[in-house]
Amino acid sequence: YGGMGLDFSYSIAVAEELGSIHCGGIPMAIGVQAGMATPALTRFGSHELKKQFLVPTIAGDFVACLGISEAGAGSDVANIKTTAVRKGDEYVINGGKMWTTSGSQADWMCLLANTSQGPPHQNKSLICLPMNLPGIHVAKKIDKLGMRSSDTAQIFFEDVRVPCQNLIGEEGKGFTYQMLQFQEERLWGVATAMTQMETIIQETIDYTGQREVFGQPVLHNQTVHFRLAELATEVELLRALLHRAVALYVEGNDVTKFASMAKLKAGRLTREVTDSCLQFWGGMGFTTEVLVSRFYRDLRLMSIGGGTDETMLSIICKYMDILPR
Repeated sequence: YGGMGLDFSYSIAVAEELGSIHCGGIPMAIGVQAGMATPALTRFGSHELKKQFLVPTIAGDFVACLGISEAGAGSDVANIKTTAVRKGDEYVINGGKMWTTSGSQADWMCLLANTSQGPPHQNKSLICLPMNLPGIHVAKKIDKLGMRSSDTAQIFFEDVRVPCQNLIGEEGKGFTYQMLQFQEERLWGVATAMTQMETIIQETIDYTGQREVFGQPVLHNQTVHFRLAELATEVELLRALLHRAVALYVEGNDVTKFASMAKLKAGRLTREVTDSCLQFWGGMGFTTEVLVSRFYRDLRLMSIGGGTDETMLSIICKYMDILPR
């Protein structure tokens, strides 16, 4: 959207529409490409890097992935162990990444690695890493509970050499760049999940309206239709929080607190909506034939991807000055 002169609200509008796809892995893959692996390159990358990596990615000729999480550092980004040691005009990379969406098919990775021995928030850098270099090993495609159409890889690096000019922006600023990127990532995820929850509620209304138990449609039970009304209300409240955060972000504000609140609420609400709705489908809800069972699995990622509920709570507490930043 940046190259078209549009602000971030247009990206969120796209995310909401992508949520209409009846497969969570597709909007997630597009989100990684458009809003997770590329924003730092767009903002801080050199003209040469943009020409080499960003232009073909926008064109759809390259698939991008984001190398942040590791086996011992998921939500705790500051604890990553992968290193990129400068030797001459190259970085030598060693370590590994976990939970890498599109990692099995990616042409390049936006890699976060430790480039010095300094403080954990000031020793990291983002590097454009071509995935066809010697020493890069895609160990396996991870078998997941949901989002099964999306490939999620475990990747190892063994003395991988990449030119120093592949550095995005300034050395040591990688953590800061990534935290800025997380605001957009979390808001994108909320937008897609919100539309998916609306779909599940509507499908449940339609199904329970025609499924009869004890001589009347399931929907006619007050317990059922009151619960669906409650869930619809919660989704609308989430929409209001999302749109407030986006409006503030477009105006140039730091919305880390509101993005974290929206992500926390979306993670909890996706569990609540899919669990409640699946119950109203009875035995059909336990089959793979219906959408509610797919979203029951797919939307579990909303609670984990981009930071767990507990991580969101910690961030919110810091911005409320309850905990030190």
